[in-house]
Amino acid sequence: MDKSVLLEMSATELAEAIRKRKTTATEAMEAVLEQIERTEECYHCYVTIDRERAQLQATEIQKKIETGEVSGPLAGVPVAIKDNICTEGMRTTCASRMLENYIPTFSAQAVLNLEKAGAIVIGKTNMDEFAMGSTTETSAFGVTKNPRNSEYVPGGSSGGSAAAVASGECFFALGSDTGGSVRQPAAYCGIVGMKPTYGTVSRYGLVAYGSSLDQIGPLCKTVEDCAVVLETIASYDSKDSTSIRREEGAFTAALIRNVQGMRIGVPRDYLGAGLSDEVRDAVVRAAELLRTEGAQVEEFDLSLVDYAVPAYYTIASAEASSNLERYDGVKYGYRADEVRDLHQMYRKTRAQGFGTEVKRRIMLGSYVLSSGYYDAYYLKALRVKAMLKEVFSRTFDRYDCILGPVTPTTAPKLGESLKDPIQMYLSDIYTISANLLGLPAISIPCGADSKGLPIGLQLIGDCYQEKKLIQIAYTFEQIYREGR
Repeated sequence: MDKSVLLEMSATELAEAIRKRKTTATEAMEAVLEQIERTEECYHCYVTIDRERAQLQATEIQKKIETGEVSGPLAGVPVAIKDNICTEGMRTTCASRMLENYIPTFSAQAVLNLEKAGAIVIGKTNMDEFAMGSTTETSAFGVTKNPRNSEYVPGGSSGGSAAAVASGECFFALGSDTGGSVRQPAAYCGIVGMKPTYGTVSRYGLVAYGSSLDQIGPLCKTVEDCAVVLETIASYDSKDSTSIRREEGAFTAALIRNVQGMRIGVPRDYLGAGLSDEVRDAVVRAAELLRTEGAQVEEFDLSLVDYAVPAYYTIASAEASSNLERYDGVKYGYRADEVRDLHQMYRKTRAQGFGTEVKRRIMLGSYVLSSGYYDAYYLKALRVKAMLKEVFSRTFDRYDCILGPVTPTTAPKLGESLKDPIQMYLSDIYTISANLLGLPAISIPCGADSKGLPIGLQLIGDCYQEKKLIQIAYTFEQIYREGR
């Protein structure tokens, strides 16, 4: 099969073509590796690429497909993994000098689930250092660029994964979402990204940033791919104390074009000041498309939205300062040279090993947890989180999902966001509530601005309601593609 045709396929289309012997896993891997050779120098999607291992696995998987040993909907499909998700024998750096040479002795459960299904890991994608950032510009190993326009950021922190999918350097990818880090880069790069309900996908093997917020999620070309990947990686895991048993895990059963009678709420708070006119127009048009398809769409007031950002960054930074204290140069990772004593080693190791954004969040987290400020900031943030939970619970008594933008604007130019960290934090206003409350959410393309940059539509559901989101997203995707 022609390689350009292969690269245009979705993950599920490729797997079907391999099953029907129209192509092979080795041909697909060869096509992807050639694409990486052509475009990687420009986009810099990866930190590590293991060509030899990927080609060997492709050969082995192809044999298993031919003998019927492996036959799933992802068998033989090349996948990229965000570089904060552990892969046995393959470098996992978190895009930080601190873990530059760290090679795990185990794989994350989500990666094991994919490999069991026959997916083939190509390598590890670039990201914001320790997942702290919104542009993939805080990486210690260089900046990733947006394949839709290389003068703009791909989003973050899973920007490398999103850019790899958008550029054809893999067929799908895994990212992690702490405050929108799957959905926001998906929106900026014009692909589909999903954050599942907290605990649906095991966090075992995911390097922790904010333990109560982090979730692994798929970045894909289509909603169908997203459902298939989520169905594959979702599993109960005794190694993760936050993992939950989900009996209704057949997410692909929701791939139905039907929103008749679905109740969709559009928060007025999400369409007000700070949102660009082009993004607002695209979101409103998307709501109208769903209304014409039979959904009940109405605007409503969602209170406390303005408090979500400070609550999120207080809680996330507090958890980050705790999680990152282990990187001190003693047991593993980077260690500073020419030190006189233990305390100097600690100071120099952390000063040299961490980047500016990581240091900023560690300092903020240590401050809000310190004596005298714990009650004033951290406990207050937890109270705001509880109030937000009540507001969203009442909302989901009325609506099947919340519809709104993913980001206030389309992708900013490279270098712009780093000039103003506070503005970068505020860009997460529409995504962070899902992480604070453990809710599922999905980002799907819904248009482009006057510069041709993608615009993302976000659907947020109640806990364990991924199927509703998938059904609504799939319906919108079908009618949107028909109208283009």
